[in-house]
Amino acid sequence: MSRRSASLLLATGSVVSGVLAYVLFALVTRGLGASAAAPVSVLWTVWALAGAAFTFPLQHWITRCLTAGRAGEVRGSAGRVAAVVVAASVATGALAWAFRDRLFHRDDAWFPALVVLVVLGSAAVGVLRGSLAGRGRMGAVAVSLVAENAVRCLLVAVLLLAQVHDPVAHGLCLVAGSLVALWPGTWRFDEVGAGRGGSLSFLGGAATGQLLAQGVLTGGAVVLALLGGAPGEITAVFATLALFRAPYMVVLGTLPQVTHHVTGLVEAGDLPALRLLAGRLAVLGTVVVTLGAVIGGTAGPALVRAIFGDTVEIGHGDSGVIATGCALALVNVVLMVAALALDRPGRVAGAWGLAVLAGAVVLLPTTWLLPVERVAFAFVAAELAATVLLAVVASSALRAGRTTA
Repeated sequence: MSRRSASLLLATGSVVSGVLAYVLFALVTRGLGASAAAPVSVLWTVWALAGAAFTFPLQHWITRCLTAGRAGEVRGSAGRVAAVVVAASVATGALAWAFRDRLFHRDDAWFPALVVLVVLGSAAVGVLRGSLAGRGRMGAVAVSLVAENAVRCLLVAVLLLAQVHDPVAHGLCLVAGSLVALWPGTWRFDEVGAGRGGSLSFLGGAATGQLLAQGVLTGGAVVLALLGGAPGEITAVFATLALFRAPYMVVLGTLPQVTHHVTGLVEAGDLPALRLLAGRLAVLGTVVVTLGAVIGGTAGPALVRAIFGDTVEIGHGDSGVIATGCALALVNVVLMVAALALDRPGRVAGAWGLAVLAGAVVLLPTTWLLPVERVAFAFVAAELAATVLLAVVASSALRAGRTTA
């Protein structure tokens, strides 16, 4: 399969998967109502964060290892990586239990238990995508992207047809999508080898960077909940973020191919091609951010109501700011993949740490603003800081002529 065909398949699969994701959340919000859907919105946010902490780094690491001919490294490190995943899922579930009243507005253990399952499922999906992409099976990656959300949509539709409106049941549908990770043959790494000492270090840096990135991108609903926002406001912020993340989600779905391609250029030491890609990203990123700001500030609220229902409302100003932040996030994820391919996981994590600090500097002192406004301005401040810092990390490596796979 040619690179162009693979890219087209992944982009198509990502678009279809993204559409299904919006259909899924629209079904849940319309079927349950904005207030009743709030705990499912928070669980969805946890899913996005788990994808950042586990799906993305595992996918990137395994793809990178297989592309570079180091399948034995994956097999040799499997035990330690699995132990970290299990420990993290239990710890995350414990935190969800401790803050269950504030996060889910309920006192039972169902949603904390679902949090544990979401984390485990996200890690499994990362192994699936990395294994398929590292072996060049981009068509299978595209099918897995579609299948994951198709399963969720089908199950939610069945629940609504059966008049089941229990948020826990709808949360279980989100977990069920991870069963796609049982794809035959993807969990076998036949080459014998030992895990390199830097494997967990690379995964830790990549996970930290992407977790902070997704925390900034998708954590608005959780931050708003912790600030005391009303359930309807929480759902509105989540829905607006979900809407304007559409281009980001398309790019996210194509990242296995991007990782495979950029890793190949790094392995070959092709600095001119890498610098050409960087220049194109700068031009495209400027266009995307401008369009995001204009569309979000004008048609954003109407689009949110049309897709997620009349009970979900957001102001024009807040919508424009959130759309701008989502456009910056699209640029940032590509910059991050490039920096990781250049073996800069520590600097990526550091860049996002500083970006989160920039967001906190905006969020904490602006108590005179409404909670939704505080979250929106902090979001765009963090994304803008990340854009500048990640560009510095990637460009410094290219200027120095250093490429390390």
